[in-house]
Amino acid sequence: MARYRGPKSKIARRFREPIFGPDTALERKSYGPGQHGPNKRRGKQSEYAIQLAEKQKAKYTYGILERQFSNLFKKASAMKGITGENLLVLCESRLDNTVFRLGIAPTRRAARQFVSHKHITVNGKLVNIPSYSVRVGDVIGVREKSKSLEAITNSVAASSKKHDWLDWDNSKMAGTVLSLPSREMIPENIKEQLIVELYSK
Repeated sequence: MARYRGPKSKIARRFREPIFGPDTALERKSYGPGQHGPNKRRGKQSEYAIQLAEKQKAKYTYGILERQFSNLFKKASAMKGITGENLLVLCESRLDNTVFRLGIAPTRRAARQFVSHKHITVNGKLVNIPSYSVRVGDVIGVREKSKSLEAITNSVAASSKKHDWLDWDNSKMAGTVLSLPSREMIPENIKEQLIVELYSK
């Protein structure tokens, strides 16, 4: 299964944001990576470089590779509404991201692994495709045999964030998709208009 396997801290330092979760390396070194460290001269970035960086940040944040991301953009462009917002909604409604948002997994990487290892159900049926798009009314739960997994129980216990578009039932270890998220419901620091401008060139 294709996914990014490289160093996470270096990527987080490049964007100066903890896009993979809390990162002590980012706290220690708040400057970008490279052999010259904080003394490296960083000239003014071109418009293209800024747009490309925003696209790369979105891809790394959601764990999506180039071809998948390009296909999502084409799908977002064909939908009604604002293309950039549609793109983020499509990213958010991926099954691995929804599992992460529900608190079943502590990170999107862990959520992707839980899905691919058949720990997650959608409407009572096993789904092992991380890119599966959830719909309004879908019930995303933990498979009965997996409810006692320490990694899952610890994540659920530690999760305190609630999202307006999702409803979590702790007794059933399942969550319901109440609606697709609007842009205001998506906390990620992504300037989606820059991505649209990049693909529109």
